[in-house]
Amino acid sequence: MQVQTLEATILASPLLRIIWNNWGALDLPDCWLVAGCLAQTVWNNRFGLPAAHGISDIDIVYFDPSDRSAETEARHSNRIREVFSHLPVWLDVKNQARVHLWYESKFGYPIAPYGSGKDAINSFPTTATAVGIRPNGNGLELHARFGLDDLLSGTVRANKTQIRRSNYEAKVAKWTQHWPDLRVVGWDDPA
Repeated sequence: MQVQTLEATILASPLLRIIWNNWGALDLPDCWLVAGCLAQTVWNNRFGLPAAHGISDIDIVYFDPSDRSAETEARHSNRIREVFSHLPVWLDVKNQARVHLWYESKFGYPIAPYGSGKDAINSFPTTATAVGIRPNGNGLELHARFGLDDLLSGTVRANKTQIRRSNYEAKVAKWTQHWPDLRVVGWDDPA
């Protein structure tokens, strides 16, 4: 039931439905639609907000350990942004096989290389955003290590696999400005 609810919500989004219906144009290995754009779409639906409310980007990740160059990632990003240039949001395309190469300079601490797209999704900063989907035949393939309860209930809880407290609290502050009805589990609250 939860997977069907998620799929219906995603397909009702004018932004995400366009990506979904043109998935083949992405043409990336181990590719997933992930994270904030999924959670924010679900929250908008849950709280009765316009479908694109608060969504500033669409997160598309792929995993290609055979080419971890920034140039190839940029080439894929530019190609995909051109295909979907009519969308009013930024398309954030990242090769998860190269995240460990830049993570420390951006966030201040190193991480181990990911072994797959699913491995990367497992480390996303909250249980509600550690979710990836992609078309699979006539349905949806889902990867959600923590399940869908937090996502569908509007609960924000830290996934302490990788994120630090300051990053989590900054995300919470940003998100609650757009979605004040979110239920936020504090960093020190019991799981």
